[in-house]
Amino acid sequence: MNRSKNLEQIHQTQEWDIAIVGGGASALGIAVDAANRGFKTVLFEKDDYAKGTSSRSTKLVHGGVRYLQNGDISLVIEALRERGILRKNAPHLVRDLSFVIPSYDWWSSPFYGLGLKVYDMMAGRLGLGPSTLLNKEEALSLIPNVNKEGLRGGVIYSDGQFDDARMAVSLALTAAQEGATLMNYTEVVGFQKEEGLINGLEVKDKISGEKIQIKAKVVINATGVFSDRLIALDQPGTKPMIRPSQGVHIVLEKEFLNGPHAIMVPHTTDGRVLFAVPWNDYVVVGTTDTPIDETLDEPIALEEEIQFILDNAGAYMTKKPKRSDVKSVFAGLRPLAASEGKKESTKEVSRHHKITVSTSGLVSVLGGKWTTYRKIAEDAINTVQVVGGFSERKCNTETLPVFGFDTNSDWSDPLHCYGKEASKIKALDPSGNQSLSKKLFITKNQIHWAVQEEMASCLEDVLARRTRCLFLDAYETEKIAPEVARIMAEILNQDQTWIDSELQSLNSTIKNYQL
Repeated sequence: MNRSKNLEQIHQTQEWDIAIVGGGASALGIAVDAANRGFKTVLFEKDDYAKGTSSRSTKLVHGGVRYLQNGDISLVIEALRERGILRKNAPHLVRDLSFVIPSYDWWSSPFYGLGLKVYDMMAGRLGLGPSTLLNKEEALSLIPNVNKEGLRGGVIYSDGQFDDARMAVSLALTAAQEGATLMNYTEVVGFQKEEGLINGLEVKDKISGEKIQIKAKVVINATGVFSDRLIALDQPGTKPMIRPSQGVHIVLEKEFLNGPHAIMVPHTTDGRVLFAVPWNDYVVVGTTDTPIDETLDEPIALEEEIQFILDNAGAYMTKKPKRSDVKSVFAGLRPLAASEGKKESTKEVSRHHKITVSTSGLVSVLGGKWTTYRKIAEDAINTVQVVGGFSERKCNTETLPVFGFDTNSDWSDPLHCYGKEASKIKALDPSGNQSLSKKLFITKNQIHWAVQEEMASCLEDVLARRTRCLFLDAYETEKIAPEVARIMAEILNQDQTWIDSELQSLNSTIKNYQL
């Protein structure tokens, strides 16, 4: 992906079939599907790809054990199917992960064991392996840092794990490979209409300040938690359709888990489940579910959310985490589709997606979850074909490999998430494969690749989403940022003023990830 070439393509194209607004999981999945079906497709993201919710998940590709508990059977079946499809289409980005549910009551293991057998059955031929009851010794051998007092045993089951931001970048590259034109740091500031129907957009390039007029047969609003903003831009006064919920995670050293298996805490003090998941030699612990009124571009973890995670995780760990142990904390906003007339808490709101069409023709994608992004995209383009009066074209993404597809990826290699592109990165400069940090893995070659091939425009793009440094250890990221900025400046032909500006901007953001 090359931003300058894509901008040139936008100036040269008189009319697009489909214009997508947004750059998260749903928007990027829609771009892949639309381009693959042969539609002339353009995508505009006001910040960077996966800047919002799509880089701030629990890093799980899962059916959702909790949704089964809530009786949302159709969502679980759909998500389990999509989990299997994603596992096949992106083996370099998605892997199987074992989860252990520790049991402290005589009835817990049989109860969850039965529920997880149903979970296995729903996955069918796309299942990742059968769940199994464990005795106390077996549970301790798998999760040795679990609280031993009163432990009776547990249940082990399989789900999927992935790197959300790397998946998003890979989907952007897949869409580009299929013929879509994508732009980051390009904000939609207005709609063009003819006889009350949307036929284009006015967008502003946030880097150059240029405003561009775009013609499109159909416009898709896939802006996630910010969907209501675009809906209001189309039709002011429309009742809000998104009910935002904040989810917070903390990141700890791997010693707090002390093993390759994840822990699933089935009952927290607010009735949710809590995960402790091994990820990139660290442990991600979360999440919360806090109703939020204000949708910030950079959500901030609340003190009570941080304490909730520390308290609930500590109840199940022999090594109990303290605030001083937290290497990074990140918050994301869930774009829950509001239920008409219902007052249920956000943890009870379904994660099903909805697709609506306004009287002016704006197609909006509401709700959904990372695991089902492909199905969301399929449903959206099926709707678009009707709205745009296009001839029907079949969805092919069920068997479409994600960019970098590699069935032989070595997951012990930090570059495995690039798939078959990893060898190209290593070959850029034989001396550029040494990590710039002893705690985090980031190389000069990765920085070059991010800027030249993955449309990374600023320091945060590289440190937060092309690599995951900021999400893993915000303190170490602060230390290595000057060197990364210097390398980027060389690639982009920028001066010390640019470096100083980027560091100032990043350091302001880093404070949100540090306690």
